[in-house]
Amino acid sequence: MSSLQRLAFPLGAALTLGLAPFFPEPHLLGKIRWVAGGAVGMGPMDWFDLVLHGAPWVWLVVAVVLETRREPAERAPRWMIGALVAALAAAVLCVTVALIR
Repeated sequence: MSSLQRLAFPLGAALTLGLAPFFPEPHLLGKIRWVAGGAVGMGPMDWFDLVLHGAPWVWLVVAVVLETRREPAERAPRWMIGALVAALAAAVLCVTVALIR
């Protein structure tokens, strides 16, 4: 199984379940803002929602880390892993900028 095949499902889950609903803003982003603002008024359902939408992103990070630790013969080309790491860094930057606003 190639690296792209191993990372496709976590990436798809992160981009769909991790960001849904997409409009007016990704749900996960709203929950992170709420927690960053002190989590005032958050109930158990809101915490569960945060975990539910955050889990695919954690899964993707773990999958990328495990992929980088594989033997070179089994691992994806460095540019592919670099592109995934850059995409994750861009996502973190976007969330950080959104929280600063």
